Amino acid sequence: MNIRKDDKVVVLSGKDKGKQGKVLIAEPKAGKVVVEGVNVATKHKKPTKQGEDGGIIKVETPIYASKVQLVCPKCGKATRVGHKIANGKKVRVCKKCGAEV
Repeated sequence: MNIRKDDKVVVLSGKDKGKQGKVLIAEPKAGKVVVEGVNVATKHKKPTKQGEDGGIIKVETPIYASKVQLVCPKCGKATRVGHKIANGKKVRVCKKCGAEV
C-alpha cells in the first residue's frame, strides 16, 4: 500500500468522489484508510458515565485504499506513486513531476 498516515489524498469513486482530505489512519493489512471528512457515518452514542453527553455523532469510517489517490505536495495533482532508491533508502516518488513525496 502506497498511502501512509498524514498524506493528502483525493477520492476516486463512490459518494465522496472528488473530495480531498488528510489520511488519519492507514491499515495496510486490511488495505483500508480513514480520510478526514470522507465516508462519514452517524453513530448513536449512549452516555457511559454520569455527566457525559450522549447523542448522534459523526464518525469517519474506513474506505479501500484503491479508491483514493495521493496528491503530490509539489505539483498539487493526483498522481500514482513510484519508488526509487536514494541514499540507500527506498523513497516514494510522484510519477508526474518526479518529486520525492
